Amino acid sequence: MLAASFCAVSCLDKYPEDAVLENEAITTVDEADQAVMGIYSAFLSPALYSGYLTLLPDIQADFVYAVNGYTNTYGDVWRWEILATNSQVEAVYGALYDVIGRSNFLLDNAAKIRTTITDDDQLDRLDQFCGEAYFARALAYSELIKLYCKDYKSDEDAKKQLGVVLTEHYYELPEIKRSSLYDSYRLVLSDLDRAAELLKLEDDFDPAYYGPLYNTTYFNEYTVYALRARVALYMRDYDEAIKYSSKVIDSGYYALSSASLAYSSTQSYYDYMWTSDNSTEVIWKVGFTSTNYGGALGTVFFNYDYTSCKPDYVPAQWVLNMYDSNDMRALSFFQTIQTGYSHGLTWPLLIKYWGNDDLYSQAQLLNVSMPKVLRLSEQYLIRAEAYCNLETPNYSLASKDITKLRAARYMNYGGSPVMNAATAMDVIESERVKELYMEGFRLTDLKRWGKGFERTPQSQSLSNGSSLKIEAENPLFVWPIPQHELESPDADIEPNESNK
Repeated sequence: MLAASFCAVSCLDKYPEDAVLENEAITTVDEADQAVMGIYSAFLSPALYSGYLTLLPDIQADFVYAVNGYTNTYGDVWRWEILATNSQVEAVYGALYDVIGRSNFLLDNAAKIRTTITDDDQLDRLDQFCGEAYFARALAYSELIKLYCKDYKSDEDAKKQLGVVLTEHYYELPEIKRSSLYDSYRLVLSDLDRAAELLKLEDDFDPAYYGPLYNTTYFNEYTVYALRARVALYMRDYDEAIKYSSKVIDSGYYALSSASLAYSSTQSYYDYMWTSDNSTEVIWKVGFTSTNYGGALGTVFFNYDYTSCKPDYVPAQWVLNMYDSNDMRALSFFQTIQTGYSHGLTWPLLIKYWGNDDLYSQAQLLNVSMPKVLRLSEQYLIRAEAYCNLETPNYSLASKDITKLRAARYMNYGGSPVMNAATAMDVIESERVKELYMEGFRLTDLKRWGKGFERTPQSQSLSNGSSLKIEAENPLFVWPIPQHELESPDADIEPNESNK
């Protein structure tokens, strides 16, 4: 009965477990500081970037194959048998609304205490915290829209499509029903505008004094621009995508990590980004410590028991074939290992998520990596795709962006890719696969491009799912709304086609 009553409550009705209770609301700027730390801590959830939100979209798509003998972890997702009661789909939904609830809690209380503050420095601090809350809310809503809504084709079409449940306040919940896709994205853009204003760097900002902006675990003006570029691409607003990705790229605060320059005798700078979660191209990452961390992204790719590896999933052969001999990403991402299964499969496993060396040495945390949610390389890919989709495409500039990215990833790279009306999007797709492999973009990319896929069995791949053919219009490109949300007595939420 307790379980049933819990499931009947909407995610929007729940207090964050560690939130200040309503009758003990935020009354000082220092308490607001604690509240914003709670927002950052919510991103540690293994339902988000260190787990389901990153892994499931790519496992669901065509990037990996389940191995004979696997544990069936995420098996229903891989087989496209996703129900509205799927616990991971529920967890992602709930964790994102937890971030939104925490952000609303801070923003509502900040408005109450702002009139009581007379010290300018304290007001500046409060503005900073509010900017972080606006950004966190925009990020959470953008992820909900990406997973639980259809592709944004045009403004007019988006006004007819279902969006997500929008709430901008903690104490005054609106009617719990879905807004349009158009209005959902408009709230994201509005929050990003407010975040950009409040998080704007001072004109005399000096990284040498304040510290670099790259590799940060906190939100700032450029995390706002990076997300704004991504959202603009998803909305097919290509001019805006170019505008905001260019702000990041041209800022001079970030630099692509070289896969050919040696960081040490055994690693390149690009390798170091994955083994130590430290890089000049990371715009924002979820920060972990040995005592405060999220999920283990690499577990399902190894299941290492200190004797052997029995991965649940291995990379698809077609992905491995995409990297040419000069592309150093292949060496950073994959290592051929004989598995511990009785069938003895030997295959390139995903060492990209083997784990952070420091976290292992300090606390023996296996396969735990800090999620790098916003990276400079994605901004180059966003801008290149936007150039190719302008009313008058600029294939020359798109080619320059791909060349810049490849120059950082190849041992030797000369010339530039041939990009024209016939080839441009093939180049973009190929580069997004090779650069963003298993970072949670593939399902959304296929949905945006209107593409399905077909799996072809490979060595020791599980027969149930290895021959799956998915058409572009399959309803499960949009995840079902969790059943407990639909059944909440306080909600009037319309289901997705995948719920039916």
